[in-house]
Amino acid sequence: MNVCPIRPIRTRPIRSRAARSRRITATVVAAAAALGLVTLSACSTGTAGARTPDGRLRVVASFYPMQFLAERIGGDHVSVTTLTKPGAEPHDLELTPRQTGSLARAGAVLYLKGIQPAVDTAIKQSENKHVADAASFTGLEEHGTEVDGEHHTTGDNSSHSEHEGGSDPHIWLDPVKYAEVAKGVARTLAEADPDHAADYTRNADALAGKLGDLDKKFRDGLAHRTSDTFITTHAAFGYLAERYGLVEESVSGVDPESEPSAARVKELHKLAEEHHVGTVFFETLASPATARTLASDLKLKTDVLDPLEGITDDSRGHDYLEVMESNLTALRKALGAR
Repeated sequence: MNVCPIRPIRTRPIRSRAARSRRITATVVAAAAALGLVTLSACSTGTAGARTPDGRLRVVASFYPMQFLAERIGGDHVSVTTLTKPGAEPHDLELTPRQTGSLARAGAVLYLKGIQPAVDTAIKQSENKHVADAASFTGLEEHGTEVDGEHHTTGDNSSHSEHEGGSDPHIWLDPVKYAEVAKGVARTLAEADPDHAADYTRNADALAGKLGDLDKKFRDGLAHRTSDTFITTHAAFGYLAERYGLVEESVSGVDPESEPSAARVKELHKLAEEHHVGTVFFETLASPATARTLASDLKLKTDVLDPLEGITDDSRGHDYLEVMESNLTALRKALGAR
């Protein structure tokens, strides 16, 4: 039997693809081995795990924004699983051995490098040939906010450390950039499943059209407003703010649940008065306590601005498009748009 080296991932090594293939009965194996008809090799390069029994391509998505693209673009040709459970904080994800193994045998993997370190490591070691890194399909930029005399970008914490210079990974919150990512995902799926390449391209084009409509809704909906500035507990909306000429002010940098200093509260009070800010936004996957405390101190309202890192029963919509329209409604109200 030939033995090939297997690179370990976290708690146990990834099994070879041959070990994941359908079991052959003991009787058949014994008989075949006795006749010299079968040679078992740990280095099998079969693709049994890449497809479901009904022939669909198995696609693993790292978290919701990638899952949405996989489902919309893949359609009936794919079976999609996501590594991040609904309601879980994606930045802190730790993979189970089963999840780690799924990356090696998947037909394609969709992720966003730098936002989930455990996923980055596992994908690199899986050596899967059909991997789509959303960050590679569009340009990344640095966004941030001044907090207590320091400039905090959305790449300052360890969850985003892979992005050089503190680049903001939240590209999916800009419909235009998200459409660019969709086209890249379609190319990856087509490489993994050439027989359905035309369908993937067609589906990506259709989704890009819907994202273009969403972009127009934001442009039209925010065109006439009394304020450009909004306050959030999570500095995730830099791309959205830049796209539509807005200014995002984060309560305390990148952590949506950390409490602001007294100096920052004073600064936010001044910002709220100068820029006619009436609302402090919080998100669905984090506690609203900080936002509510700050809003009470500043005599402001609170509302949800969803960074769409996951969909739950509390989300204001069933998918990306619906939640983004809810975000637009919230922004229009907060910014005095008419």
